[in-house]
Amino acid sequence: MSDASKPEISRRRFIGGGAAAAAGLAIAPGVFLTEVSRARPADQPASAENRWGMLIDTTKCAEGCDACVRGCQQENGWGGPNSNEKHSSALQKSQWIRIVNVRDKETGFAATLPMMCQHCEHPPCVDVCPTGASMKRADGIVLVDRHICIGCRYCMMACPYKARSFVHEDLRDQLPTAPRGKGCVESCTLCVHRVDRDGPDAVPACAEACAAEGHDAFIFGDLNDPNSRISEALAKHGGTKIRDDLGLNQGVRYRGI
Repeated sequence: MSDASKPEISRRRFIGGGAAAAAGLAIAPGVFLTEVSRARPADQPASAENRWGMLIDTTKCAEGCDACVRGCQQENGWGGPNSNEKHSSALQKSQWIRIVNVRDKETGFAATLPMMCQHCEHPPCVDVCPTGASMKRADGIVLVDRHICIGCRYCMMACPYKARSFVHEDLRDQLPTAPRGKGCVESCTLCVHRVDRDGPDAVPACAEACAAEGHDAFIFGDLNDPNSRISEALAKHGGTKIRDDLGLNQGVRYRGI
């Protein structure tokens, strides 16, 4: 390996290993996040033994509720009432997760659902990225490495779900668990810092906020584990992949649509 190639490899490992390394940060004198019992050691890469995914029951989504959006904003620092972000236009605000309304034109059936990165097994965003900044970890989580993102936005055009945002303006007071940067693309990470910290016990911020509101519409877990809560729920009730005709095998599934 040439010395010139080492910095590039280091940058590419930023997301895959950096989020896990962040779990070792001290949050108070003598207290470390790595003390959580099911943490993945920072020197171990994500494993293909896991396939993290989400099942969302839209029948439990209350009309007008955006708890999942607010939870994600607070956890990852991309918006919300307490954010320091300033935008010259509302159109330039990021949306890691958003609420959409869908309606069947033939039957009139309508549903409300949260839309975020679907964490596809075959992600179009990764296919079109010219630098490798759009990447899929071995455990199925699709991420963006902001250190090598050149802001071309090909991935945004390729995403069938409009799940990615571009940072147009300077940012302040970023969170160490969710690094962001002007000129980069960003999207839902399935709260990868929580996954690397807690493993199968992880609860993404959207699911946590939904449960706190009493709806419990989200189930997060390992799709490769037949005994996980998400796998058992899918086996019993099934789940729908949005635009399943594209053959992307999304990690996010829905009920009630």
